[in-house]
Amino acid sequence: MAKPIVAIVGRPNVGKSQLFNRLVGKRLSIVEDTPGVTRDRLYADAEWRGRTFSVIDTGGIEPTNDNEILKFMRYQAEAAIHHADVIIFITDLRTGVTAADEDVASMLQRSGKPVVLAVNKCDTPGAPPPDIFEFYNLGLGEPMGISALHGYGTGDLLDAAYGHFPSEDGEEEENPPIRVAIIGKPNVGKSSLVNRVVGEERVIVSDMAGTTRDSVDTEVENAHGRFVFVDTAGIRKKSKVEERIEKFSVMRSLLAVERADVCVIMIDATEGVTEQDTKVAGEAHNAGKACIIVVNKWDLVEKDGKTMKEYTLRVREGLAYMPYAPVLFISALTGQRVDKIYDTICEVYEQNHKRIPTGQLNSILAEATARVQPPTDKGRRLKVYYMTQAGVCPPTFVCFCNDARLFHFSYQRYLENQIREVFGLTGTPVRMVVRQRGDKE
Repeated sequence: MAKPIVAIVGRPNVGKSQLFNRLVGKRLSIVEDTPGVTRDRLYADAEWRGRTFSVIDTGGIEPTNDNEILKFMRYQAEAAIHHADVIIFITDLRTGVTAADEDVASMLQRSGKPVVLAVNKCDTPGAPPPDIFEFYNLGLGEPMGISALHGYGTGDLLDAAYGHFPSEDGEEEENPPIRVAIIGKPNVGKSSLVNRVVGEERVIVSDMAGTTRDSVDTEVENAHGRFVFVDTAGIRKKSKVEERIEKFSVMRSLLAVERADVCVIMIDATEGVTEQDTKVAGEAHNAGKACIIVVNKWDLVEKDGKTMKEYTLRVREGLAYMPYAPVLFISALTGQRVDKIYDTICEVYEQNHKRIPTGQLNSILAEATARVQPPTDKGRRLKVYYMTQAGVCPPTFVCFCNDARLFHFSYQRYLENQIREVFGLTGTPVRMVVRQRGDKE
C-alpha cells in the first residue's frame, strides 16, 4: 500500500509551512511573515511511530478572493484535500475564529476526510489558554493547541493523525524514481512543462515572472518508468534579486539541482541563449548532473527547412562548455515533442551512471597517445601510464602520469573526446583527475 498522505491546510499566514518544516525535519518550505508565500503544494516524507508518510504543504485558502493567483492556490489546496488520507487544519490562536476559518471548515466537512484541528501559536508550554475553546465552534471536534515554532504539542498532533492512517500492507517500494529538476530563468515555461507531462494543472502557470517560489516535486509513472519532476523557481541575476522571499526561492532551486539526477535546462526559443541561461546551465554542469537542453515555445518561431539546424548551432555556441547535452525543441503549450523528453531523460541518466572497464579505457588511451603525442615542455615529455574510472555521477576518470604539470587542459580534453567517441556518454559531463607518480592521494 502507498504511504499515507497528510495534507496541511488553512487560511494564509497561520503557520502551515512552519509546521510542515517541523514535521519533515527540514527547511523545505519557505517561511516568511507574508501571506501567500507558499503557492504550490509541496510534498515531503516524514516518520512517526515507525511509519513513513507523505506531508503536503498547501497555499493559504481564501474562499472568497477572486485574485488569479489566489484562485489557483485554492485549487491546489482542494487537490491536496482530495488526495489526502488525513487533513490537519491549522488555525491561529491570536486571531481567533475568522469567517475564512469557518468557510474552510465547511469545505473540509464536505470532503468527508478525517480532520485534525490544530490551533497554532500556543507558544507557552502547559495547559492550553482559555481562548482555544472558541475553536469548538468550527464543528471539527477537539482543537489541539500546538506551537509550530517551538514544537509544543506536535507529538500529540501526529498521534491524532496516525490514528486515521490506513492499515499497513507491508509492500516494499520499487526502485527509486529518476529525479528531474527543471531549471531556467523566469517565465521560460518550466511550470507549463510540468503540467503537460503530468496531464493536470499541478503547478500554477502565469505570465507574471516569479510565480513559482518553492521547488515543487511531482511524481509521474508511465511506460517509460518512474520520474519525479521538480519545478523550480526561475533563477535571475543576483543584482535583480531584491525581495527576501525570492532569495530563498533561488536557493531552493540550486538545492533542487543538487538533489536531481537529471537537469532539464529550459531556454525560451523567442529569446535564444542569454547570459543568464549560461549561468543557470553552468550550475548543473558544475554539479556533474546529466543535462538536457530544452528549447521551449518552438511553436512561436517562424521556421523553414534549416531553422532547427541553425538554432542548434546557436545553442551550441551559447553553451559551448556543454557540447555533450542533447538539444530538444518543444512546445509545452501545445505538447509538441514533449513525449521525447522521457526517452532522453532515461538515456542521459544511464550515461551519467555508466562504468567503463579499465582494460577498455587503457586500449583507448594507447590508441589516443599513439595518434597524438603527449605534449612536451623544455625537452620533458608527458607520459600517461594508465587510466581508470574512479566513480560515476558524473563519470570520473583518473589518469596516472609522470608529471602533472605537463598534462595540459587541452590534452585532457582530447582524451575525453576520444572516450566519448567510443563510449558515447551523451548528456553527462566528464571529470578528469590527474595523478603523478609519487602522489600519496
